[in-house]
Amino acid sequence: MSERTPWALILGASSGFGAATAKALARAGMNVIGVHFDMRATLPLAKAVQAEIEGMGRQALFFNKDAVKEENRQEIVAGIAERFADGQHTVKVLLHSIAWGTLKPFIHEDPKQRIAAKDMSMTLDAMANSLVYWTQDLLDKGWMHEGARIFGMTSAGSHRVWTSYGAVSAAKAALESHCRQLALELAPRKITANAIQAGVTDTPALRKIPGSAGMVERAMQINPTGRLTTPEDVAAAVVQLCHQDLSFLTGNTIRVDGGEDNVS
Repeated sequence: MSERTPWALILGASSGFGAATAKALARAGMNVIGVHFDMRATLPLAKAVQAEIEGMGRQALFFNKDAVKEENRQEIVAGIAERFADGQHTVKVLLHSIAWGTLKPFIHEDPKQRIAAKDMSMTLDAMANSLVYWTQDLLDKGWMHEGARIFGMTSAGSHRVWTSYGAVSAAKAALESHCRQLALELAPRKITANAIQAGVTDTPALRKIPGSAGMVERAMQINPTGRLTTPEDVAAAVVQLCHQDLSFLTGNTIRVDGGEDNVS
């Protein structure tokens, strides 16, 4: 059997960490499957990422669907199966960079303004649990092999608090736990799983957080490098972590933050 064509599957590929990593992995020689959920106003971002990847001479298979819903996930998997029909393809990288959750506070005098059970479940399912389900599907299809890498995007919010960040904080902590568990269960297959903890980064997702301007200001003050983390910082780290010599690095939360989280 000839060498399989390598692909990266990016969940959340149209902006931020997902977009930067998709382009970095394409430059490193991988084709890209991008899953994003964009309306008319932001759809050009995804199209631009796809066009840039294709401009590098790589294949880019993009789906504009909510990656969290079961029926959508199965539709996307079916679409990938069509491209992979000859059996000569492999998913070398799975990056989970879904930023889709509630920013409601736990406590509020008005019950309509505080978090409800459906909000909490949606956030955990989108930002944590879906990584497990996607991994299961890729393995069931026989698309992930020895040497594959799984990454989940986390943040200091997994262990720090911020106004209205409670559900997302819980999801980030769960995502890190899922990465550790996947690392354990996939070790016999020689597939690694790690969480990537980025520092404060100016992305569309960050700007949706109430008080994000203050978060950015504080990060600029305390980060030892004197600047914010960028999506490109994270993308460069992911590319390096895909090196075959790092196959024993698994089950970790790896900080890419310029030392920001060391400073209280």
